[in-house]
Amino acid sequence: MRIISGKFKGRRLIAPKNLPVRPTTDMSKEALFNILNNYFNFSGLSILDLFAGTGNISYEFASRGVAQIVSVDADFGCINFIKKTAKEFDMDITPIKSDVFKFLEKNKSSYDIIFADPPYDLSQKDFEKIAELIFENNLLDPDGMLIIEHSKHTSLEHQDNFSFAKQYGGSVFSFFEFEQEEEDEYDEEEIDDLSELEDN
Repeated sequence: MRIISGKFKGRRLIAPKNLPVRPTTDMSKEALFNILNNYFNFSGLSILDLFAGTGNISYEFASRGVAQIVSVDADFGCINFIKKTAKEFDMDITPIKSDVFKFLEKNKSSYDIIFADPPYDLSQKDFEKIAELIFENNLLDPDGMLIIEHSKHTSLEHQDNFSFAKQYGGSVFSFFEFEQEEEDEYDEEEIDDLSELEDN
């Protein structure tokens, strides 16, 4: 596993072989962060990394200057590895051992970016539940973005707040955002002014 950009660019991390993980590939990570670069200035953001695994995505955010990262995973070994790595590199990452769905139901904080990388064999219903819980519980900031990584055999395009998807090999990133209300062409005062002109 390699950090691909930022302060720790090029640093390699060796995770224990017995962890139940499927890390996001370097190609997919690079594509993902190229997209996020167009939307966000990473400094000052708050990040929630769900199904964090080895912490692969959390380290990328930390390397880019994010100072508030919460990494959630149910596996004790993964959480220990994230703690160890964050301490070694002095990264501001808070690892939390928890079932992700229970965490989403109880958590009260909100985040600028939420990234979720569940096991690809998760049921369609559970994939859908991730976005549902996040938006129902207001865990995403109004201008924030949720990204769910999944296989090409899963589709989330039918869900509320879905924005777009990008496929890289057998992996897909589905992006969710709050729907932005379109501003009316004229405000109320302008409409009143136009009405007066018509009357005259």
